[in-house]
Amino acid sequence: MKLHIKGTPKNVNEILVLKVTRYRNKLNDSSYCLLIDDFSDYNGDSIAITTREEQLTCSKQIYVKTLDHLSEDDIVSIDKRGNIRTLYRVNSRQNSLFVTERCNSNCLMCSQPPKDIDDIMHHHNIHKKLIPLIPKSCKELGITGGEPTILGDLFIELLSILKNELPQTEIHVLTNGRSFAINALAQKISEVNHPRIMFGIPLYSDYYQIHDYVVQSKDAYYQTLMGISNLKRYGIRVELRMVLHEITISRLENYSKFIYKNLPFVDHVAFMGLEIMGFTKANLDKLWIEPSEYIIPLEKAVLYLASKKINVSIYNTPLCLLPFTLWEFAVKSISDWKNIYFDECEKCAVKVQCGGFFKSAESKRSNQIKAFDTVPVFL
Repeated sequence: MKLHIKGTPKNVNEILVLKVTRYRNKLNDSSYCLLIDDFSDYNGDSIAITTREEQLTCSKQIYVKTLDHLSEDDIVSIDKRGNIRTLYRVNSRQNSLFVTERCNSNCLMCSQPPKDIDDIMHHHNIHKKLIPLIPKSCKELGITGGEPTILGDLFIELLSILKNELPQTEIHVLTNGRSFAINALAQKISEVNHPRIMFGIPLYSDYYQIHDYVVQSKDAYYQTLMGISNLKRYGIRVELRMVLHEITISRLENYSKFIYKNLPFVDHVAFMGLEIMGFTKANLDKLWIEPSEYIIPLEKAVLYLASKKINVSIYNTPLCLLPFTLWEFAVKSISDWKNIYFDECEKCAVKVQCGGFFKSAESKRSNQIKAFDTVPVFL
């Protein structure tokens, strides 16, 4: 699925954030731009994005090869170089705000490798224009990076804007949690007083050396634990995230017992399949393991946490790689724009219930994928 296309701009001298429409009667609202993918012409003040090679009579326009990926009321950003990025898709529940490429960790399996660039104000200014345009009916919105807390006070400002503009929207922030080891930041989050925020924080082991090695940062383990504790001190929701690979799976049972003993107050625990993107590709020899080799300890860890009434799920893992005992915990979690199914899946009786694969699995996947002839009776 395309989220970015490049066209040929005319008279676009700033970054614009606009909803798209094919209906000219909506152009009384200055928050819209017009999509023209037929032979009609347009003469007006609104910007037009068109597949027509001939120049239109409107002042601002961008010529592109296709508009097929855009739906009515999607929200895009347009810059002077002709880049058109889809920021919000009305037909998706998996929209996010990408706030920076910078990060204070360097995880071995990071799918979005950090870059030391000055991009924070660029993204923040776009999001201040974007958020008021997002439908109030939006059910869920993510915040991701890089590391969102690097924004400092701008991060607090962003959360405040979301609370004011989208008070009924669930906000899920992906963060390594280390910045919250400074209690003042956790306190500022609490002062925003947004009950619909949850922080997804990775904890890769019950043992500090494993976690620090995975994130490639000394003392990250203790900073993360302190950050989680500080957030929960203020009643802020926290989800623990564990990515399953060769380095993290050796202590899964101990990990689950550690959570129950030391972090029973977390709101959710997610065990996550590996995405073969970014640094994962370079470190695949250290990370890849056939899922069947960790299923038994994963099963014990998940069922143990469930028995202790801790909310637990399995993300990014197709049903055919899990025993039936874990199917109730499997979530269709992969974002639609990078979600695929293989040929084997097309004849599977449980495809509709299954979350499928990351598109990156085309380069490396389990050799135990199989189709089910019938739907198990418990589904």
